[in-house]
Amino acid sequence: QVQLVESGGGLVQPGGSLRLSCAASGSGFTIYAMGWYRQAPGKKREVVAAIPSGGSTNYASSVKGRFNISRDNAKNTVYLQMNSLRPEDTAVYYCNVDYRYKSDYPLQRSWGQGTQVTVSS
Repeated sequence: QVQLVESGGGLVQPGGSLRLSCAASGSGFTIYAMGWYRQAPGKKREVVAAIPSGGSTNYASSVKGRFNISRDNAKNTVYLQMNSLRPEDTAVYYCNVDYRYKSDYPLQRSWGQGTQVTVSS
């Protein structure tokens, strides 16, 4: 199983910025799509942004224009740059990757442990 380790969460004031990172470890796999979800207290987990192995990125309407997702394939790492943060962005953020070990193996998904982002003055 691919292991994901997240970093970069914390407390920030409204209007501030944070950068989340998520690194995948292991060997023998190929990563396809990578993405970020978040879950606020009392709410369902929702997709924030996704980046396929090739092609355009996708964002939730609530973060479009403020967040930017990128990936470094050489490092098996996905990033989420979050700007102009708002109190409603407060949540636990989870990264995920879709991967397979061989071309004829099923696609699997792995999740990070989650990192807390709190936007408050």
